[in-house]
Amino acid sequence: MSDAQRIKAVTEWIARDPDPITRQQAQQSLDEGNWELLNDTFGLRLTFGTAGLRGPIAAGPGAMNVAVVRGVTGALVDWLASSHPTGAVVIGYDGRHRSRDFAEESAAVLATAGHKVFLHNQLVPTPELAHAVTALGCAAGIMVTASHNPPKDNGFKVYAADGAQILPDAADRIDALWTPGIPDAPQPFSQLSEQGKIHAVPNEVGLQWLRALLGLRVHKDLGSCPPAVYTAMHGVGSRRLMELLAMAGHTQVSVVPEQDEPDGDFPTVAFPNPEEKGALDLAYATADRTGSDLIIANDPDADRLAVAVRTESGWRQLSGNEVGWLLAEDLLAHGPKDTPRMVATTVVSSAKLARIAKAHGAEYGQTLTGFKWLGHLGIAFERTGGRFVLGYEEALGYCAGGITRDKDGLNAALLLLDLATFAHSQGKSLLHFVDTLHRQHGLHAASQYSLVLPGADGRARITAAMTALRQASPSQLGGRPVAHFRDLQARTSTALSTGVVTALDLPSSNVLAWDLEDGSRVLARPSGTEPKLK
Repeated sequence: MSDAQRIKAVTEWIARDPDPITRQQAQQSLDEGNWELLNDTFGLRLTFGTAGLRGPIAAGPGAMNVAVVRGVTGALVDWLASSHPTGAVVIGYDGRHRSRDFAEESAAVLATAGHKVFLHNQLVPTPELAHAVTALGCAAGIMVTASHNPPKDNGFKVYAADGAQILPDAADRIDALWTPGIPDAPQPFSQLSEQGKIHAVPNEVGLQWLRALLGLRVHKDLGSCPPAVYTAMHGVGSRRLMELLAMAGHTQVSVVPEQDEPDGDFPTVAFPNPEEKGALDLAYATADRTGSDLIIANDPDADRLAVAVRTESGWRQLSGNEVGWLLAEDLLAHGPKDTPRMVATTVVSSAKLARIAKAHGAEYGQTLTGFKWLGHLGIAFERTGGRFVLGYEEALGYCAGGITRDKDGLNAALLLLDLATFAHSQGKSLLHFVDTLHRQHGLHAASQYSLVLPGADGRARITAAMTALRQASPSQLGGRPVAHFRDLQARTSTALSTGVVTALDLPSSNVLAWDLEDGSRVLARPSGTEPKLK
């Protein structure tokens, strides 16, 4: 797009933008010649990534704004027309900037098109919305959130009728049906509400979810957990988690007061992701003040869980793999064994889970990155009469049982506190249990490096890096020979010693993997939710 074309596109958008906030922002950027922002938001349009749409709140098809929400919701209406032309849709939203506005716009589009709409009347965690899809018998669900992205972002997640995130074929179809631009306005939200076409989600639906989570516990009669600290990371997890823990009898959990209320500015953290360095500093200070040896943390939409434990030399944050191993071992060892069982993880997570599964006579599943894959794997396994015990990914996401078909940071927090209570009753610690798993199944270690490359230029650099790695794949890494090079996008595995190429039994995904002769692995992929090369 030339400069003249871009100026024309921005000018036309400003003339029709229904939102005075983004209209004024676009005009100011145009007046000031802020082409860095305008190139990003008008150079490309948003598309569905690993977890839906995410982008900065700004004008243009490459950003989150009223017009984009209106357009993509209209595409969702068209997608539903073939299977659920008047099916109900439930909508939730978190504490990010403009979340309520975008939720109301989406509700108005759906109700105008003849769909019954359920809209949460207060901020909710993402897993609560995911559960509401099936609890209310809806054809689809929408969650307005950008999870742990920076404060300037927001997003739009879509769930299918089975309560799991939509798979790529559905996302691609919605993308194809969405024509970027300024769609015609729906009926006003207030008018539709007065006409009884938009309904509040009953609070009982959320309480039903919490009670169902209690039913997944395998340690129920040990009393309260040892003193622990919880941070909501300025997100929406605290209200529901405190209700859940009270129901479970965990009375010794203190909150980080500075981070307990939802705040879309995330003022006390540089980046609202509990994986990031410094994100748990206030939690550490609170734990030191209260004498607690355990910290649990949700990300802002409460679908992830971070865990840190005190050691003799200071605090140690457990990795997503370690928490996944602990929960899998605990649920397999102490949970029901009356039906076939499965645990699963993703291609970028540790291989130790396969060994834990084998030791307990359970099936092991592996999927592409993203809980849309793990959620649907669990659904398919349970349709055969089996029990989906746990799915996890190394980026702090966990899903136990079939209550929520997406990662659920509240579910994981409850099970983790139960396990910590059980360990305490045995005179042991969570780290002791991690070490025991290493002794039983071999030492496994993993680390991640992320290169942050924002904007249109960053996207181009990420694409170029992945292309270069495909075209000139290394035969050694760290001085160690590569045995196999796997290209999950091409769905091929190449044996470097023979050149023999075999097909991979996974859907196509932009992931590269090098399997070294010593048994270790290195993977590279773009993030599906953030401007990162991982």
